[in-house]
Amino acid sequence: MAVPKRKHSNSRTGTRRAHDSLTARQLSYCPQCSTALPSHVICPKCGHYMGRKLVEAES
Repeated sequence: MAVPKRKHSNSRTGTRRAHDSLTARQLSYCPQCSTALPSHVICPKCGHYMGRKLVEAES
């Protein structure tokens, strides 16, 4: 069974995990009502997507 001969230093471990952190979601703004929402999502406030009304807005 493969077992490491020496312990990896904290610096080496941190370097390996440098890209593991979470990033915030990319938000865009609805051109109709200016609500912040993730890209490629129908606006829950006004029901618009890509300049067209696709869903009736829930009031």
